[in-house]
Amino acid sequence: MRVLLDTNIIISALLLRSSTPSTVVEVVLQDHRLVLTDWVIAELREVVGRKRSDLLPALETFLSSIDYELAGPGDTAVAISDPDDQPILDAATASAVDVIVTGDKHFLALDIETPRILTARAFVEAYVQPT
Repeated sequence: MRVLLDTNIIISALLLRSSTPSTVVEVVLQDHRLVLTDWVIAELREVVGRKRSDLLPALETFLSSIDYELAGPGDTAVAISDPDDQPILDAATASAVDVIVTGDKHFLALDIETPRILTARAFVEAYVQPT
C-alpha cells in the first residue's frame, strides 16, 4: 500500500518517539511504500527550523536514511479548503496514493474515497495488527 505521511505526522514522530504517529512511521516504513512530496519535505524543514532548529540534524538524518517515493506535482478536481494543502492533495491523487495519514482538519474534512484520509490513530486501528 502506498501511504503519504503529512508533515504533522512526521514532526510528531520526531518529537515523541513512543507516540501513535511514531508507530505509524515505523509501520509504513516496514510494511508499506512511503510517499512524500517536495511540498511536505520543504514544510518539514521550514517548521522544524522555525520551531525546533535543534532537531534539523535528526530530520536530515531521517530523510537521508529512509526509502521513499517522491510524488510529483499533480492536478485534481478535488479542492481542499486550505490552499497550502492543495499541492499535497494534488500530488497524492496524481500519484495514486492509497492513504494519506494526517492530523490536519482540512484533509480530514474532505469527503473522498481515494485516497483514504486517516488520522494516525485510525491508521493504527485499520492497519496495525495487535501483538
